[in-house]
Amino acid sequence: MTAPDDAIRARRRLTNRLIAERQAARLRPFFVPDARLIAGDGGLILGAEAIVEAFAAQFREPGFVAYVRTPDSVELDQAGDRAAETGRWTAGGMAGAYMAAWRKVTGQWAIESELFITLSDHAPADHS
Repeated sequence: MTAPDDAIRARRRLTNRLIAERQAARLRPFFVPDARLIAGDGGLILGAEAIVEAFAAQFREPGFVAYVRTPDSVELDQAGDRAAETGRWTAGGMAGAYMAAWRKVTGQWAIESELFITLSDHAPADHS
């Protein structure tokens, strides 16, 4: 049996891959139906369908730059059916912190909410 921490980290790696491949529809199973997402600009997206459509819209943009979320920690609740993931995200010259709440649904971990905070909106200076 896979430890919850490892299962959530594996699912995060898979979502990163699907984003890089621009496969919005395949992201649907990673969200509970009433999922909530607060984007780096503060915008609120309610519901899994709206979140997947937001991904699809981004993927259609010619200048889309895939972003990567890298977990720093995954903390499980006492009952073992919810978890908090915290980490860093990057997209081109942008970066920030994030937190995700995961819930175990029919034996699989799914995201119930995510909060992304943009902390840098430009590429680092080249000091070479």
